[in-house]
Amino acid sequence: MKKFSLLSIFTLIALASYAQSSEIEMAEGLRSSGKIWVVVLVLLTIVIGVFVYLFTIDKKVTKLEKRNS
Repeated sequence: MKKFSLLSIFTLIALASYAQSSEIEMAEGLRSSGKIWVVVLVLLTIVIGVFVYLFTIDKKVTKLEKRNS
């Protein structure tokens, strides 16, 4: 779990630095029309869903480990 967290943090830092250094026409168009918030909301929903799924799996595995020991 720690490796995944570190990988996620490094990926976000790399993406943020890349996004700041280059201008993307599609992003400018989405930003000007206000549709960028739809993209952000969809990505946020996906990330939250993945974290909820991982948390649920972790609880189930912990429960199985306690039952087997």
